[in-house]
Amino acid sequence: MLTLTINGKAVTTQSEADTPLLWVLRDELGLCGTKYGCGIAQCGACTVHIDGKPIRSCVTPVSSLQGKAVETVEGLSERNGGQLTAVQQAWIDLDVVQCGYCQSGQIMAATALLSENPAPSDADIDAAMAGNICRCGTYPRIRAAIKAAGEKLRSEANA
Repeated sequence: MLTLTINGKAVTTQSEADTPLLWVLRDELGLCGTKYGCGIAQCGACTVHIDGKPIRSCVTPVSSLQGKAVETVEGLSERNGGQLTAVQQAWIDLDVVQCGYCQSGQIMAATALLSENPAPSDADIDAAMAGNICRCGTYPRIRAAIKAAGEKLRSEANA
């Protein structure tokens, strides 16, 4: 048995030590916001945060997470007092989602970017989001949403 901290709560898993975090989240804990895309850490659909950094949960064994904080897309609004985050709201306001499959991973990557750089350039966005594939090609809307969320975060910080 392993005890993990997921979205601020201690949870115990019965999974084998080499089980990818993705399957613990989805199958054992019922947190289905994180998606399976490729299984080889190439598409980004399974992106979650480990200690605030984006990682691919499809290749991250649960045994490597002892003492680390895991945050899923479900945890973002929990951390924000039950309200949508600036990134989530921008995704809605700018109608980013087409099919939606990759969007939880996109949101997690964008959130990590903005936590480190609330005023990213196009090049910064391209670099941070390069590993997150959108099959529908909503990249222009993703970029616009990241910029809008960054503007909101900056204005809140200055208020």
